[in-house]
Amino acid sequence: MFSRRTDWKLTPNRFSQVQQELIASGRELLDLTISNPTRAGIPYDAESILGSLQNLAALDYDPQPKGLLSARQGVAAYYREQHGVVDIDPEALLLTTSTSEAYSSVFRLLCNPDDQILVPAPSYPLFEFLAILHDVKLASYPLIYDHGWQIDFPSLYGAVNHRMRAVLVVHPNNPTGSFVRPDEIGLLNRFCREHNLALIADEVFLDYPHDGKPRQTFACNRDVLTFTLSGLSKISGLPQMKVAWVGTSGPKNQVGDALARLEVIADTYLSMNAPIQLATPVLLEQRKTFQPRLLDHLRINLEELNRQLTRQTACSLLQLEGGWHAVVRVPVTHLDEDLAVNLLQNSSVVVHPGTFYDFPADGYLVVSLITPTANFREGINRVLNYVAPRQIRAVT
Repeated sequence: MFSRRTDWKLTPNRFSQVQQELIASGRELLDLTISNPTRAGIPYDAESILGSLQNLAALDYDPQPKGLLSARQGVAAYYREQHGVVDIDPEALLLTTSTSEAYSSVFRLLCNPDDQILVPAPSYPLFEFLAILHDVKLASYPLIYDHGWQIDFPSLYGAVNHRMRAVLVVHPNNPTGSFVRPDEIGLLNRFCREHNLALIADEVFLDYPHDGKPRQTFACNRDVLTFTLSGLSKISGLPQMKVAWVGTSGPKNQVGDALARLEVIADTYLSMNAPIQLATPVLLEQRKTFQPRLLDHLRINLEELNRQLTRQTACSLLQLEGGWHAVVRVPVTHLDEDLAVNLLQNSSVVVHPGTFYDFPADGYLVVSLITPTANFREGINRVLNYVAPRQIRAVT
């Protein structure tokens, strides 16, 4: 009765099951995996946000497959003001309700059944589900950690085959927090040209470099056909508003063909609603107050993490450059999932095991830096006291 593409294991994994059982029993857990910015304790301009939804034009139905021009102009203004992309064309932007939908549109555009896309590892596990739903196969290329993260280009070349259609980068990566370096962008472009591949760039965390130095967006990449994905969820901390987009750049003839096909895909669904589109320019402006507040929050938690890590030598923080997560290397005394379950049961703290993000080995825990600060401080203290109890020095 059901398609093979939905033949998932629907029972929760052991980690999720233990977490659900503890919550059901009334146990209070300190959650260090929070990803919802609206629950991070960051103040919002409620009057401006809610006021942006009160637009009489929303009473008129004006279907635009790419999205309303005013909304796309707002996105183009964001790239000009925030990232200096002066020549971005609103006609090269396609609005979607989420980056997941944006991925879906790009996968439909590029891939026939069983075609392949190269994705980084470690990375967020969403890609696997999206690929299955579109009958696409994934091949991974590793990010190597050696005094910082870098793309393993020999492995990238070794993985390519005649079914490959695109290479995907996450800039900065989730959870490693590593940006694609300028020299790596050049090498990626050469790789894509040599093998006639498109480049897909997920930039949802682009505006959160920890050193305050802006990084180059792929939205200005002209060397190869490039699809740049982002949205309000992270830029303005408004995941509930459901606004994202795909920006298309590259050689003019390829861009024109891609946009014409993407427009037909979008016209088939017309998923965007008018009130949110009309509000998009105002909602994007919210980033100007939200981002500095969240960056301060990230810095406070990162400083706290480093402070507590200096109390012992068993665990260490892997270098990170941006984003909302941190990777802590821990002694390999358990499988990562077992360690995460033990932390739930014995310390009432929620962390993600590295295996959740496809780390190649055990010994990694991932925590969210947008966790409310008091919870973050206590949660990290519990983690370190469980993982390295004999090494912890007294807090001064």
